[in-house]
Amino acid sequence: MSFIDNIQAGLSLISNVESFAALAGGIVIGVIGGAIPGMSATMAVALTLPFTFAMSPITGILLLLGVYKGGIFGGSIPAILIKTPGTPASSATVLDGYPMAEKGQAGKALGMALWASCTADLISNLALIFFAGWLASFALSFGPPEFFTLILFSLTIIAGVSGNSLLRGALSALLGLLLATIGLDLVYGTNRFTFENPNMMGGLNFIAVLIGLFAIPEILSMVWNPKENEGKARQLGGNWVTFSEYMRCFKSIVRGSFIGVFLGSIPGIGAAPSAFLSYSEARRRSPNKDNFGKGEIEGVAASEAGNNGVAGATLIPLLALGVPGDVITAIIIGAFMIHGLQPGPMMFVLNVDIIYGLFMGLIVSSVFLFLFGSVAIRGFKFVADVPRGVLFPAVLVLCVYGVFAVNNNIFDVGVMFAMGIVGFIMMRNDIPAAPFLIAFIIGPLLEDNFRQAMLMSGSSPTILFRGPITWFFWALTIITVVAIIRAGMRAAKKPVASVND
Repeated sequence: MSFIDNIQAGLSLISNVESFAALAGGIVIGVIGGAIPGMSATMAVALTLPFTFAMSPITGILLLLGVYKGGIFGGSIPAILIKTPGTPASSATVLDGYPMAEKGQAGKALGMALWASCTADLISNLALIFFAGWLASFALSFGPPEFFTLILFSLTIIAGVSGNSLLRGALSALLGLLLATIGLDLVYGTNRFTFENPNMMGGLNFIAVLIGLFAIPEILSMVWNPKENEGKARQLGGNWVTFSEYMRCFKSIVRGSFIGVFLGSIPGIGAAPSAFLSYSEARRRSPNKDNFGKGEIEGVAASEAGNNGVAGATLIPLLALGVPGDVITAIIIGAFMIHGLQPGPMMFVLNVDIIYGLFMGLIVSSVFLFLFGSVAIRGFKFVADVPRGVLFPAVLVLCVYGVFAVNNNIFDVGVMFAMGIVGFIMMRNDIPAAPFLIAFIIGPLLEDNFRQAMLMSGSSPTILFRGPITWFFWALTIITVVAIIRAGMRAAKKPVASVND
């Protein structure tokens, strides 16, 4: 089909009330989830996932994408008003957003955050539309050896989501890989770590592991320290962002958007580094660089453009290669699988109507984000004041319902609570959960492609070096590992240097 035919197929798929309602509802849920300190966009997407099971694939995935995009913007609201980022991606927004709120310009800071977010979101969506198809057509020439080297390279992204300690991130990833081996061996049909329990023969339920790792620890943390995430919201003030201020920040917004698109298209970088890089670059080039950190509106624009520019771009590796770009897209890939869809190059051949339906829906999501974001700014006080004693029991009920609804199996609920305790212990010991989840998802893909490659070659490892594509990903993997080791060595030397000074 031609490009126009694909556009028409996509439009016909989403031109109904259900799709628009799912997209709008998702953005509202995401903004609320991102705006509540203690929740996050990741947790909001994880809790929404079970409700998509009964929906059509396009409706369910649009709902999750709406939650994703709304959650990234929603995190900036508490970052500006109470100095508590709703998501890690909003951490850079605190630097200038909160000082502006202290000066009585919270409304202006939130308005600029919204304009920058919507502009970056639109640019990111256009990048997805133009580049995902091209990358998918290239990936059609991939076989098991090429996918093995690609997924091996993707595992290096664990360094990007490991927080302050690569060692703890690696430990978390190893645990994820270990749990991914539970179940029947697909080649020989033997049991692996099932302890003769039939519930474990199909492996651990993805949704139970996901919600257990990301939602239950937050609830336990809130019970452990109820006052930790509470803060006092500030007034919005009488000033709002003007068109001249938007145009003054426009270069930083566009630059931040492209930084977000570039980093988002590389699996595992995530929105937080993008926001800080965009902020740093805006400060370096701005004539008002001395005002950064003291309430400079350009700093808010740059950081919000950086983190929202990632949102659409992270779907490029997901749709084109079947590799999740960050933790949230790792959850969304689960929604594709539950609906019988396998993201990757073949999806552009077999389900092109769904692909272009998603593209059209994402363009509409930028408009909805602006509309609902404007309302959310004014309604934040009511969201932030929801008593924790009401909010988190309700979240716990949603968790249990969501996990049980997958297979109507109480064993999965037990897995969720067990993983919740593991996740809470990891949280208390600063062991990040994101590497665990990424390894749990792409570990089986790595194993399957490796074993298929070995079967193709009669167990000769030379097949893993059979062409320029495999060499390219081997080179990328080595370069990335060397860069990670060098960064780790530099970080280890810094405290010593400061002591000597």
